[in-house]
Amino acid sequence: MKILKQDKKEGIIKLLPESLDDLWHLSYIIETNDHITSKTTRRIQDNTGDKLRNDRGVKKTFFLEVNVENINFHLFTGKLRLTGTIIKGPEDLIPLGSHHTIEVKLNTPLTIKKYKWSKYALNRLNQAIESSKKLSAIIVVIEDDIATIGLIRQFGIEYHGPIKGTISGKRIIDKNRNKKILKFYEKITDSLSKFDNIANIIIAGPGFVKNDFHNYLKNKHPSLAKKSIIENTGTGGRVGINEVLKKGIVKKLMVENRVSEEMMAIDELLKELSKNSSKITYGIKQTTKAINMGAVDKLLVLDTLIPKNNISNLLETAENMNGQIMVISSQHEGGKQLKSLGEIASILRYPIS
Repeated sequence: MKILKQDKKEGIIKLLPESLDDLWHLSYIIETNDHITSKTTRRIQDNTGDKLRNDRGVKKTFFLEVNVENINFHLFTGKLRLTGTIIKGPEDLIPLGSHHTIEVKLNTPLTIKKYKWSKYALNRLNQAIESSKKLSAIIVVIEDDIATIGLIRQFGIEYHGPIKGTISGKRIIDKNRNKKILKFYEKITDSLSKFDNIANIIIAGPGFVKNDFHNYLKNKHPSLAKKSIIENTGTGGRVGINEVLKKGIVKKLMVENRVSEEMMAIDELLKELSKNSSKITYGIKQTTKAINMGAVDKLLVLDTLIPKNNISNLLETAENMNGQIMVISSQHEGGKQLKSLGEIASILRYPIS
């Protein structure tokens, strides 16, 4: 995510979302009654006299500003849709006051205007910008004795390699062949070890070398093996990396990692609940009391609660009291469990009653 323009006096920030994570962050930054301006497409009735065209209309693309009434982010399709009434646009094409849905697109500028930017919203925005600098995943494509590495960053792909081995063909008798294979795998591993905080490693390529390398990691570097999955490609090199990207595997893994973190937080809450612990709260009344007392260590909020109740002031209070906030998706089992507890809960530093 990049900030393209900022006017604090007018409450306007113009952004460029660059990744699925950016859309996810925006779904919590944008609130009802915010004004959103973006390029969008709308079907317009055509008055050319062509009956078929009149029935269906024609698609036109232009800038619209809407007053947001509904925010919908679907976790597994990665689509962020903002529905509201049109307050600015080409009046010869669309009636002001009518409803329209803007689907926020990657690499398409989006302007947000708020009456007041809360500390929570600004912190969330800074978090999104900071995360864009971090490594999302690594793709290692291996073909015979050549490996190419692609670092998947939110701004694009950073290529490394090729890493070359000196492995002879299977038909050639070479008593040192196994040693050369291990040396080749060690070179790849050394390259991977240079990068910190690797969340996902995708080992890809044609043939079975990728499987052998994965087995090598299991035996020699189990911590890397746990982060790795295997994927088939038709070719090696940069073309193989792009083949993996087209399959959408990286995007899927990013979603799964986030769900895993959320499920762990819910499990922690449920364990305390099963012990009748006095160090948790659930429901808006109990949890608000705990937040105002500064007792909240970790605050769990269901995503559907934020736009519905406009609770940014409550989240800001929790942050000011050094509470950690985790927004839980309603799309998985953990979210359903949190919903049954009143959509909001907290793990406390100390009992409050």
